Amino acid sequence: MPDTNDTYMAIKFQYNKTSLQQLEKQLKVRERALPTIKSKESALRMEVKRTKDEAKALELRLEQEIHGYDNMAALWNEFNPELIRVKDVHLSARKIAGVVVPVLDEIEFGISRYSLFNAPAWYTEGIELLKRLAHTGIEAEFANMKLELLEHARKKTTQKVNLFEKVQIPGYRDAIRKIKRFMEDEESLSKSSQKIMRANQEKRKQKEEAES
Repeated sequence: MPDTNDTYMAIKFQYNKTSLQQLEKQLKVRERALPTIKSKESALRMEVKRTKDEAKALELRLEQEIHGYDNMAALWNEFNPELIRVKDVHLSARKIAGVVVPVLDEIEFGISRYSLFNAPAWYTEGIELLKRLAHTGIEAEFANMKLELLEHARKKTTQKVNLFEKVQIPGYRDAIRKIKRFMEDEESLSKSSQKIMRANQEKRKQKEEAES
């Protein structure tokens, strides 16, 4: 007789009807959930790729914008960097394939007062250029933050798909087969034993009738 606390792929079971019903229930739960989890994984893969492309595009744009202002390098020496600062960043959140990610809504800049008469003529344009640079840089940071969150969720979802598909579902199926085979063997043995008992009883009866 097999061990009554057998284990397959970390799935514990006993060779009886109750254990069989419990395993069948757990198997159904995982088989029904698997398509949904796979669908989520697929959606996350697509979103990860899209966000990765978005982050790369923003980083490239930032680099191009910085290089585009190289010809103003001499002028920046005259510029007072304290004139502009990031005052506030307004955020919201939304769900992408069940994952909550931050959304950049608005960036508020604080501009210090300066004399339009005494400051160089290009100061106003310089402030606008710095605002654009800061905006692109912050957008790139948020895209990378979103990418990190989505990639983490995608990895966890892939692990769950693999756990269900390659470990637990085959494990439950194998355990169910083992229990059914054992119960069938036990039933066959019981039937065979009953046949032998009936045959022996019939022989004894015939012998008793012959002797009488």
